[in-house]
Amino acid sequence: MSDSGSPRVTRLLRDAVHQALKPGTAVVRLETTHDRRGVLDGAWWPRSRDIAAELPALIAALAEHLGPVTRVGLDAAAWEALPTRLVVDDRVVHIDSFPAGDDTVLITRGEQDLFSLLVVPPHATPDAARAAMAEAVRAGNVTQAEQILIDTGTDRAAPEM
Repeated sequence: MSDSGSPRVTRLLRDAVHQALKPGTAVVRLETTHDRRGVLDGAWWPRSRDIAAELPALIAALAEHLGPVTRVGLDAAAWEALPTRLVVDDRVVHIDSFPAGDDTVLITRGEQDLFSLLVVPPHATPDAARAAMAEAVRAGNVTQAEQILIDTGTDRAAPEM
């Protein structure tokens, strides 16, 4: 991914990145190869489980690099109050729910072009998030999202308070 200076997409994850970013900013990494042979096309690190607050920034960031996003698929049990559609930049984006776990989000561009992103849990430490996102975008990666989170020490459940 080239450095376009866009304020919506963070290229490198620094320590305390969640605290350093403005609300409404998406932390996203996409695979930079055109062959898309890996299991995942990228990774997303949302700041919370509030999908209405998190998803518009992700969609806007992806639209800058992929073109218009038409559908998003994710696990309703992993998010607060999942809507059936959102309007982002004057475009309707349909939200589909599937029971596949909270470690991926599926993005549809156009009619059939599908992208799969690892979802790093909001509570992840910067080191774990950085490692998980780097593995997800590694060219030719064949490791499933859930295994990446396990391998990088990123638990799916929020820590006990």
